[in-house]
Amino acid sequence: MRVLIWHVDSFVCRITEKGRSPVVEPMGERATRVGEALLVLASVEKSDERAPQIVAQRAAAMLAEHARKLGVNALVLHSFAHLFAELAAPAIAVEALKETERLLRAEGFSVSRPPFGWFNELEIKAKGHPLSRLARTISAEV
Repeated sequence: MRVLIWHVDSFVCRITEKGRSPVVEPMGERATRVGEALLVLASVEKSDERAPQIVAQRAAAMLAEHARKLGVNALVLHSFAHLFAELAAPAIAVEALKETERLLRAEGFSVSRPPFGWFNELEIKAKGHPLSRLARTISAEV
């Protein structure tokens, strides 16, 4: 899994239309809105298909550590396949994202996850400190 993490003052995601994915999660609210949070743009990769549970555990641990370091309790876990070439099957991607979300919630974090399989419009107001933007790769390999 590859992630791009932004520490944001605010984030809004508005669903615009169905995407091209064969997996489309049901839409609850049309918009996801949060104040200060970690925005996690996540891409589940082909290599993650071997052990999506391990990848989710490692991603949740890394994200929890970074959130605690910054004193942030809210995270937005947003599927973002646009930057990466070797994508996992959509069903595996959703499984890994849901498990990451579940593990973060179990650690006491407030987690929003816009539904998978939709195009959306984003509004991002990002902070500008040294740890406000990070890119990480998480894998099942040691």
